[in-house]
Amino acid sequence: MGYQAIFPDNKMSVAQNISHTRERIAAACKRAGRQPHEVTLVAITKTQPVSIIREAVSAGITILGENRVQEAVEKVREVGAKVAWHLVGHLQTNKVKKALSLFSVIQSVDSLRLAQEIQRHAEAAKQTVRVFIEVNTSGESTKFGIEPKLAPELAKHIAEFPNVRLGGLMTIGALTTQTAIIRSCFQRLRGLRDEIREMNAPFTDLLDLSMGMTDDFEIAIEEGSTLVRIGRAIFGERN
Repeated sequence: MGYQAIFPDNKMSVAQNISHTRERIAAACKRAGRQPHEVTLVAITKTQPVSIIREAVSAGITILGENRVQEAVEKVREVGAKVAWHLVGHLQTNKVKKALSLFSVIQSVDSLRLAQEIQRHAEAAKQTVRVFIEVNTSGESTKFGIEPKLAPELAKHIAEFPNVRLGGLMTIGALTTQTAIIRSCFQRLRGLRDEIREMNAPFTDLLDLSMGMTDDFEIAIEEGSTLVRIGRAIFGERN
C-alpha cells in the first residue's frame, strides 16, 4: 500500500490537526487489527513557540517531544508539569545532567558511554530514568543511532543499571518515498525488540517501539509502533 503525507491546512487549528491525526492513527490501527489505545501520540515541538504548544496541551496532548536540551528549558518552565517531556534528539554526554532535570524519558540513547553517563547522574540525583535505545535501522550516515547488531548488547548493559530503565527502542525510517524500504526499517526494529525480549534481561519484557513521524507513521503503526512522534501534521511546517 502506498501513502501520501497529508499536511495540515493553514486554516485548521492545532486542535483540529490533532483530531485529524488521531483519526489517521485509528484508521492505521484498524488496518493492522490493533486498537487506537495501543498507540501513544507524542507531539514534537521543535521550533514551536510556547503559545502554540499550550494549544496542543489544551487539545489533549499529554506527551511532548523536544530535539534539543537548550530549546526545552523555557518550554518546560512555561508549560510545566501538565505534560511529560521526551528528549527525541541526539544527547551529548556533557548535557546529560541538564536533560535529566527536564525530561522524564530519553529516547535517543545510542552508546554505552551515554548510558553510563545517564546512570551516573541519575544515581547522584537519586532518580530513575526511562530510556530508549536509538537504532539506525536505515544505515544512513546522516542519522544517529547504534548499529542494529549492537543493540541487544547495549540493552543487556542498560538492564543492569540500577537507575536506568530500558523503556523501548526508537528509530527513524529511511528518507525515501519507497514504502517497502521504510517498512523494512520498522520491521527490523520490531525484530530487535523481540530478540531483546528473548534475552530475559530485567525490565525487557514490555518494550515500546517509538517509530513513525509525519511522513510515515501509518506504516509504522502497521508494523507495531506503540509511540509515534508527530510534529508537522500537528503544528505545520517548522519555522
